[in-house]
Amino acid sequence: MRVLLVSMPWAIFNRPSIQLGTLKSYLQSRGIECVTSHPFLDVARLIGTDSYRLIAENSWAGEALYSGLLFPEHRSQAEKLFNREMRGSLQADFHAITRLLEHQFTSWLKTQELEGFDLIGFAVCFAQLPPSLYGAARIKEIHPDIPIVFGGSTCTPAIGSTLLEVFPQVDHVITGEGERPLEDLCRLLAGEEKEGRDNILSRVNLPADPEEISALKNREIRELDQLPVPDFDDYFQDLRQSGMVFIPTLPVEFSRGCWWNKCTFCNLNLQWCGYRCKSAARMEAEIQHLKTRYQCLDFTFTDNALPVREADRFFKSMVSGGDDLRFFAEIRAMQKQKTYHLYRRGGLESVQVGIEALSSTLLKRMKKGVRVMDNVAAMKYAAAAGMKLDGNLILEFPGSTGAEVQETLRVLDAVLPYRPLQAAGFFLGLGSPVWASPADYGIRAITSHPKNRLLYPDNILNRLEMLIKSYRGDRQAQRKQWQPVRDKIARWTAFHENRDPSRPPLSWRDGGSFLIIRQERPDPKEKQKQKTYHHRLRGLSRQIYLACDRPVTRKELLHRFQQVTKEQLTAFLDDLEKKQLLFREDDTVLALAFRERAASSQS
Repeated sequence: MRVLLVSMPWAIFNRPSIQLGTLKSYLQSRGIECVTSHPFLDVARLIGTDSYRLIAENSWAGEALYSGLLFPEHRSQAEKLFNREMRGSLQADFHAITRLLEHQFTSWLKTQELEGFDLIGFAVCFAQLPPSLYGAARIKEIHPDIPIVFGGSTCTPAIGSTLLEVFPQVDHVITGEGERPLEDLCRLLAGEEKEGRDNILSRVNLPADPEEISALKNREIRELDQLPVPDFDDYFQDLRQSGMVFIPTLPVEFSRGCWWNKCTFCNLNLQWCGYRCKSAARMEAEIQHLKTRYQCLDFTFTDNALPVREADRFFKSMVSGGDDLRFFAEIRAMQKQKTYHLYRRGGLESVQVGIEALSSTLLKRMKKGVRVMDNVAAMKYAAAAGMKLDGNLILEFPGSTGAEVQETLRVLDAVLPYRPLQAAGFFLGLGSPVWASPADYGIRAITSHPKNRLLYPDNILNRLEMLIKSYRGDRQAQRKQWQPVRDKIARWTAFHENRDPSRPPLSWRDGGSFLIIRQERPDPKEKQKQKTYHHRLRGLSRQIYLACDRPVTRKELLHRFQQVTKEQLTAFLDDLEKKQLLFREDDTVLALAFRERAASSQS
């Protein structure tokens, strides 16, 4: 049995596919020969890495290019979507790029010797559905007898079944975790087994009952430490053949699923049935193996959220390791400042934190499990540790109130010194709690997303299930009331773009008996400039401000500083809050400035 696994554009070009590398190593450990191929590398070479990156960052634009190839009669609609999405960021001719993509895949077909494979699989993740459907169709034109299987995060049971019903180029779909079902499919096709197994959908025996499809069993591997280390050899061979010269970032997987898994807007975990993680010792051994084999020092964790206890052990071990490793990870807002400093010393240079909202009631309806204070503290702690923090602020969440918008605007004033968040308009995801209970969020009807109507002809889309939906409800009203937040985020971004990044915008230096706080704010008279203020806190004022370095209640402060009356403390804290030196949520306060040398020492 010989298997070819393919990752199409618009996978991130400067990193191997974690899906392909993991599946290859697993299949080969089970005695099944596997080869992986990365056509996206050649596409990046042909259109240029800058253009590739811009298109890959806009999933709709990337899908539109392959939609134009997949549905020639619908090409004008795909072109309209591409031009709309790329306006202002990329000057490119839709037809020229599609011709290039068509010729590139023709060349790829000629070099693969596909007749030597018994099964061809496509890993279908973010922005890869139209490219994979196009690739599968081209393969079937010349090798109609080679079975083709789709799998990946896009292939939920509901979506997978409709793919089989609509697209004849797809013979099988694996839903959920892929290792065991893919091995089963290989053995079935090789005649080693007489009937299919769970989590494999096939056109020839597709269940007629949708409930039967959605109730597929959990075939997941519970002990992730038992998995072999991913095999990225083919990626590096493809990279050498492309002629491009760069040092890749290697993807690694600490855990699968999400240990929180309650956010009402989220549908990222449809392929998992539970949360599992590797041990810190296994993760460290995997990093060392990949570092040595591929001579790379940059790694990105693919987890939705790092496992807290094992991550603590891992980064503590990395601190004493001596290598200059750099990591990126997605994390939840962590409670302790020392954890950020530990992770940063262990090489965690950049994080994506699930901020999502800066309104207390909105966070509750999103079921984020954090307070606004936790999010603000996370932004401060990351900055103080010298860690680059990215995050999204979800705007236009269904049912949002004017009060929630006003609270968000107030908090944005406080977090001005920290790295700007990205404005992200709410989208309705298939399988998310909001999708499952639309009436609870004022949604009257769920509809096809209008951008999908530009990607797929009606006779196709009407029979397909898609991950991203649209809805009828309060969308227009939400867009209008959240516009001031969009505008403020734009000004926040401009503030950081126009300032000198060598020093933090809000920091303090300690003189022992006094504290000097340096603060940059937008100049009220000249929008493109900043104004610098200095504040000196002496004696008891210094002590109280330093005591607010972590979230602390007024009651705790009064207990600690018993020589201060409640009225005096309130007046002092109110003055700090007015000057944007302190953030308050209910009765809890947090000093917004951090020690300047703490950040500069990490650079």
